[in-house]
Formats: sequence, C-alpha cells, structure tokens
Amino acid sequence: MEKKTILVVDDTPANIALICGLLNAQYQTKVATNGQKALSIAQSERPPDLILLDIRMPEMDGYEVCRLLKADEKTRHIPVIFLTAMTQVEEEEKGLAVGAVDYIFKPISPPILMARVATHLRLMDANDCLKRHNELL
Repeated sequence: MEKKTILVVDDTPANIALICGLLNAQYQTKVATNGQKALSIAQSERPPDLILLDIRMPEMDGYEVCRLLKADEKTRHIPVIFLTAMTQVEEEEKGLAVGAVDYIFKPISPPILMARVATHLRLMDANDCLKRHNELL
C-alpha cells in the first residue's frame, strides 16, 4: 500500500526538519516554504492527502492559502491542519472558519501531531468511501 502524502508548509527550516522527521517513518512528505508553492503542489497532478500549514508566512499567510484551497474544486477536499504559535482563541476560530479541520499549537507535541494526522486521514478515507457508495446507489 502506498504511503499517504503530507504537505508541510512552513518558512522556518527548523520546523520543517522537526515535522518531516516525525512524519517520514509513516508518510511521504512534501515541503513548501511559502503559500504560493503550497498552492502549486496542492493543485499538481499528485496532490497531498493532507496539509500541515503554518499561519505566519511572508507574502501570503496561511489563512489566505487555506481560503484559496477551499475555494478550488480540485483542492477543497484536502484536509488542512494549522500548525502555529498563534494561541489566541480568536485565531483558532478564524482558522477553523476558513476551512481547516484542526489547529495545533507550537511547540508541537509529537504524539498529538501524529494522532491528529492519523485521525484526519482516516476521516478522509471514510468520507471518500461514503462518496463512492453514494455514487453507486
């Protein structure tokens, strides 16, 4: 069975190294260091199965990236989890309102990150299965 692909979007090399280091044993990872590159990868022929997205990035913040992903028919189904140091309740509400499925605070807890990624991938698989069954009916 092919490994699921996780797109890690962050502009800090240390964060990328940590997150990819945690994920690489179970998942294939792709990396984008800015929002435009993230959108390009998500819209490619082989889009990721899930996106871990930082909020504070130059040029285009994570909220805008998520809004654009959710506005595009080709990418709206990809689960987005915000990984951010922004811990205010209003920021978390905003992240969920623009379409993220989850919001994880930095510094990350490796077991929490891994559990939430696995949970959202299972939910996506279950949703895809239901869609296929509905189409058959």
